[in-house]
Amino acid sequence: MTEVEQLDHLIAKCNTLKQEIAKVIVGQNDIVNKVLITMFSGGHCLLVGVPGLAKTLLVNTIAKALGLTYNRIQFTPDLMPSDITGSEILDSERKFRFINGPIFSNIVLADEINRTSPKTQSALLEAMQEHSVTVAGKTYTLPQPFFVLATQNPIEQEGTYPLPEAQLDRFMFMLWLDYPSFEEEVNILKTTTTEYHADIDKVLNAEDILSLQNIIKKIPVSDNVYRYIVSLVEKTRLKKDTNALAQRYLSWGAGPRASQYLVMGAKCNAVLKGKYSPDIEDVNEIAVAVLRHRIVLNYSAQAEGYTTEDIIKMIIKETL
Repeated sequence: MTEVEQLDHLIAKCNTLKQEIAKVIVGQNDIVNKVLITMFSGGHCLLVGVPGLAKTLLVNTIAKALGLTYNRIQFTPDLMPSDITGSEILDSERKFRFINGPIFSNIVLADEINRTSPKTQSALLEAMQEHSVTVAGKTYTLPQPFFVLATQNPIEQEGTYPLPEAQLDRFMFMLWLDYPSFEEEVNILKTTTTEYHADIDKVLNAEDILSLQNIIKKIPVSDNVYRYIVSLVEKTRLKKDTNALAQRYLSWGAGPRASQYLVMGAKCNAVLKGKYSPDIEDVNEIAVAVLRHRIVLNYSAQAEGYTTEDIIKMIIKETL
């Protein structure tokens, strides 16, 4: 099977995967699509939304449909790094033996990640970047594929520890979950308050996902798309006097990792639409999710009532 045939086969499976997820998750099509883009691009995702919008159910359903191992870690103020990575214990033979923590899983749900201390949050840094953890001087490789889905509650901010920029930058996407529409909520009631139970069929496996990730890396990108991405990211930075929007409304801009994620995300977005190469439209469709947690608004933007999404859309319009 050629790579093109293999890609077509995997695309067909991805469409079936979305149908399986839709058995349980009502609406949220854009969120589901972007979570899949993150996984197939080899990235991680931060979900922000009020309680009850099916964040946990979404990742649990995806794990079932992909046949991957799944662990949920509830982040609390007393959570320690060893509660995530695992620790060494002294066994009956008086030898130290490493016990895997919950992070040794294909999909890890870091629930309410901003509820725990920076020391514990940093335990995820090496895992997200290197796909490994180091305990007592020894490095342990995590199972592949490895994907972190973290959630945050935007309402209750008392007793929380905002994620540092270095950790935020490790997330490919920051996604905001909105309330369902009227009809979607009616359908949610029909499926969750009755005896209805959806059986999720396994569509892809770990080998399929790793294969898709490798194929996506080989997808060609035209020079004009590369140049558009760099121009877009550069316009968020304050280093040039010509970047009027950044000078007026931003105090910090996006780094090179944003450009890398825009390329990978655009490739995967194109593939999921049945295309073999991304265009500028594919970049724009994921730009807000990639950039919203990588730029910092200044007082002028806040005083004028602008959000990060507003500024990003203005920069896109200026770059086109």
